[in-house]
Amino acid sequence: MGAFDIKHWLVMLLVVVLVFGTKRLKTLGSDLGEAIKSFRKTMNAEESEAKEDQPKPVEAAGTSESRPQVR
Repeated sequence: MGAFDIKHWLVMLLVVVLVFGTKRLKTLGSDLGEAIKSFRKTMNAEESEAKEDQPKPVEAAGTSESRPQVR
């Protein structure tokens, strides 16, 4: 028997429901869900903007432009 026994979790759930009430927990859950959706939407929008803003790489036509030629 440890802290993760099912009986302990049921007692904790009962205490939380008694303290906060089902209506407040429902509201809290829906608010948390909306916040997560908004966060994901913002992250996806920023990633797509970052991909669009990146310049496309230019392919070299057989010459080495990475080193300057010394004469």
